[in-house]
Amino acid sequence: MKPLATFLTRCLLGLGLCSSVAAGAAEVVEQRIETDRHDFRIVRLASGLHHPWAVAQLPDGRFLVTERRGRMALIDGGEVRYLDGVPAVSAIGQGGLLDLVLHPQYGDGEHDWIYFTYAKAGKEPGQDGSATALGRARLEGTSLVNVEELFVQNRFSAPGRHYGSRLAWRKDGTLMMTIGDRGVERERAQDIGDHAGSVLRLTESGGAAADNPFAGERSGLDEIFSYGNRNIQGLVVTASDQVWASEHAARGGDELNLIEAGNNYGWPRATRSREYSRDEAIGAPSAPGVRQPAHYYQGRFAPSGLAQVHSEYFPQWQHNLLAGGLGSNQLLRIVVDGREVKATEVLLQGEIGRIRDVRQGRDGYIYLLNDQSDAGLYRLEPVQ
Repeated sequence: MKPLATFLTRCLLGLGLCSSVAAGAAEVVEQRIETDRHDFRIVRLASGLHHPWAVAQLPDGRFLVTERRGRMALIDGGEVRYLDGVPAVSAIGQGGLLDLVLHPQYGDGEHDWIYFTYAKAGKEPGQDGSATALGRARLEGTSLVNVEELFVQNRFSAPGRHYGSRLAWRKDGTLMMTIGDRGVERERAQDIGDHAGSVLRLTESGGAAADNPFAGERSGLDEIFSYGNRNIQGLVVTASDQVWASEHAARGGDELNLIEAGNNYGWPRATRSREYSRDEAIGAPSAPGVRQPAHYYQGRFAPSGLAQVHSEYFPQWQHNLLAGGLGSNQLLRIVVDGREVKATEVLLQGEIGRIRDVRQGRDGYIYLLNDQSDAGLYRLEPVQ
């Protein structure tokens, strides 16, 4: 594509005027999906992605996408290029290169940092297995440069399961980061001396926020914001600065939680989940001192990806949450009023398969990634 054509394409994207024609490789895969409040179409912007995990839109309209096996893609129109300089990851089982967010002030030069989470293989004595880690880097052409490791959870364990791992910025400039319980030793999620099974609140340089609930206490780790979380793979900070999280249970009982400072969300003592291998309850439905979920997802929803809508293109969805489902192949609209879930609506049911990530882009459209070996980046556009 010639420089002028590239410039015009990006301008049209930024104005919301570039539909499936202007994007080159873009393709309408569903002409009209009818729902209660908005009809919309599904446009595939890129294909050939290998188990992608997260997407972020750059200020110029291009996209960054992580692939779990350890690659980061730069998508410009229909062209997919892979970046150099991505750090090594432990891509075993559910591990690999995971979430991706831009610094809230990305675009001003000084704060042009890309933050990402990944499974890190242990290399030092006592670091057997892997751990969830946070890094950041700058984008220079088609390379990541100035790569920094900012945080690593305090205990390595057998690789493959329950890394979390989502990121979201709060209005005060702190970064929320989720870490799963790592799968085998469930009670780790109840130990505030262990990062497993928790939501962290960090500074932009990876340190603990000074006013975290356990900061300065010998009984808990400074970084922990909440605990008793099994495996959060959907996280969003809303316009009102609430933190909502979609959490995998085991068999049944997947949760939507309002995450607040110091709360215990119960895993594995309080859950509606059952063992995979036998029909036996895990813990009890509730327990003293445990915060109950705002909502239980129906069936085996398997949540991944969570966004809030605040776009002029979808006025009847304003402030609603959109939750992606893996096992369910669903996109769910969730109506929240304050701290309560008032209603839900299934928007997608299998049209693009397993939904791994859900984001509202800088341009106001809704973007989805599906989870498969030949996956795509999709955009939802309103249809009148």
